[in-house]
Amino acid sequence: MRIGYGEDAHRLAPGRRLVLGGVAIPSELGPVAHSDGDALLHAVTDAVLSAVAAGDIGSLFPDTAPENAGRDSRDFLRAALERARVRGYRVAQVSATVVLDRPRLGPHRAAIAARLAGLLGLPEDRVGLSFKTSEGLAPDHLQARAVALLLPL
Repeated sequence: MRIGYGEDAHRLAPGRRLVLGGVAIPSELGPVAHSDGDALLHAVTDAVLSAVAAGDIGSLFPDTAPENAGRDSRDFLRAALERARVRGYRVAQVSATVVLDRPRLGPHRAAIAARLAGLLGLPEDRVGLSFKTSEGLAPDHLQARAVALLLPL
């Protein structure tokens, strides 16, 4: 088996779209990012890449490349899953934590878990999600951390 860890963080700003796990979340603030800024998918993508020692998002999809401007983070995850498959592995389980003060993410848990499970090809009981606030320490900040367990094909 292989275990990988990934994390991502973005500053938040007004007028930006907030997407987490491929799900659009109504919010006055969204991440400042080159791509769509989906910190949850970025963390999961890096966890998968880390597990198979295949680099990270920045090495595969640099923010200096114009074709990555506004890019859908699901593309990044698909590429990571393909790299894992080529190396003989598949994702068996993911656990992730998102830190965001507002909006509250609890009401969106089912939608995010379902979308993430679908993207990973997993049953929903193999996708653990925790949502935390910064307790006011970082109100203009979004952070996600993820651990991925990969097993041989």
